[in-house]
Amino acid sequence: MIIYRQSARVLVQGITGKQGTFWTQKMMECGTQVVAGVNPKRAGERHLGVPVYATAKAAMAESPFDVAVMFIPPAMAREAALDAIQAGARTVVILTEHIPARDVMAIHHAAAQHGTRIVGPNTAGIVTPGEGFVGIMPGHNPNIFQPGAVGVISRSGSLGTLICLNLTRAGLGQSAFLGIGGDPMIGTTTRDALQALDEDARTRAVVLVGEIGGAMEEAAADYAAGMSKPVVSFIAGRASPPGKKMGHAGAIVSGTFGSYDGKRRALEAAGVAVADTPAEIPRLLGLGETRTGSVAQTLQA
Repeated sequence: MIIYRQSARVLVQGITGKQGTFWTQKMMECGTQVVAGVNPKRAGERHLGVPVYATAKAAMAESPFDVAVMFIPPAMAREAALDAIQAGARTVVILTEHIPARDVMAIHHAAAQHGTRIVGPNTAGIVTPGEGFVGIMPGHNPNIFQPGAVGVISRSGSLGTLICLNLTRAGLGQSAFLGIGGDPMIGTTTRDALQALDEDARTRAVVLVGEIGGAMEEAAADYAAGMSKPVVSFIAGRASPPGKKMGHAGAIVSGTFGSYDGKRRALEAAGVAVADTPAEIPRLLGLGETRTGSVAQTLQA
């Protein structure tokens, strides 16, 4: 499960903390079905109207959930993620950044063994306007998120927010936002997210927000070449010097590998329209031509 649906039951790990409390309230206000929380020190209590358990396993036994979201510090992230995975979570949204690499590897290994989808680490979360959100994206803000037909993929939460704001102001809205995360070892890649939106009946077009470093955009371009839905992209880091580490741990360029030019060439060769600035994206969606015709005609169909 990458795209959030309102029927999904959500467990919040770290629900009683300041950030856990604030964002759980916002998620619930949006329609997200939060069924339980985890804090070993406050097990047996109720917080924001839902029961608090010592572990995810204990929560699953009494308040079954589909998705776990982690408001957990880096040193405790491995234990919390493994608890949710072993409890049977279908998806774990890992907001935490700066998790030690060895711990991230252990999380991904456990997820593969149990068939759990990892979103993140260092993700801002996932949003489906009109249904709810999981994470720290402002899914509760109608000025930023409105139901629409454009799916948005982004490594960056802040840049993804800007793109969604521009789409809403243009009257387009979003079918779903998928924040895949900025960690160098993420569980859901750009290609994974692109495929999910391609298979989503509510999504008519896709905005792919990438950045320099790695090869995820190139892999996504290979998939986009076979899509019938139009794809528009923006790649951050155009002016960044080679070899410089940027804000995300994965955003590092070595020589020509992971460069802006390489990513743009791969995307354009696949028929993806690439915007020079985020502000151009609504115009490209409204006016752009793709191998399947006008993007505007696709959205209106």
